[in-house]
Amino acid sequence: MKFRFLTIITAASIFLAGCSEYDNFDAPELTLSGKVVYQGKAVSVRNNGPQLELWQNGYPLKSPIYVYMNQDGSFSSKLFAGQYKLVRRADAPWLQQATDTIRVNLTENTNIDVPVTPYFTITNETFQKSGNTINANFVVNKVVATANVELVRLYLGKSVLTDQVQREVRVDGSVPSLVFGAQTTLSADIPDNLKSLDFIYARIGVKTTIAGEYVYSPVQKIALK
Repeated sequence: MKFRFLTIITAASIFLAGCSEYDNFDAPELTLSGKVVYQGKAVSVRNNGPQLELWQNGYPLKSPIYVYMNQDGSFSSKLFAGQYKLVRRADAPWLQQATDTIRVNLTENTNIDVPVTPYFTITNETFQKSGNTINANFVVNKVVATANVELVRLYLGKSVLTDQVQREVRVDGSVPSLVFGAQTTLSADIPDNLKSLDFIYARIGVKTTIAGEYVYSPVQKIALK
């Protein structure tokens, strides 16, 4: 019994020593940050929707580091110093490029712009409250000539993180009557569960037929009182 007891103590000591060594590994100290842009302007997306991938050269485990974007197209990731390949993943609201890799030599905190070509852009957006209705005026522009619109939507929400997944109200626009480059209007009634709030949030989303993610207008805060 004494031998068995000593064996257990020895095994536990080895285990704890291993844990201690594991806990003493240095954490990543460098930050790679930036934003996804088109013509120098950030592209608005769904929060934690479209993703980027980072692959580290010479690293034995061949698996990507996934980088999620904020709704304003910005991103940030803590990394070790090294050579990385940044890849724009598929199913995003922008065209997949033939050469879709950006090489990053990370030796210090680095901020980069990731250029993309969205299928569509949304410009000149305004949101106005009239009684218990929110009226949205905006322009949808076609960037990729072969792209087709599947959905145009107005979203209202109680959170700044308002999009296709998180919202209280969704109103579909008429795709057949959509004219690129011309003003489009959508209206949504404010539901009873939002009327008591001081503010709500609104944005427009446009989806192409060949990708799952929408491109959005920036979220706008609307005072109700």
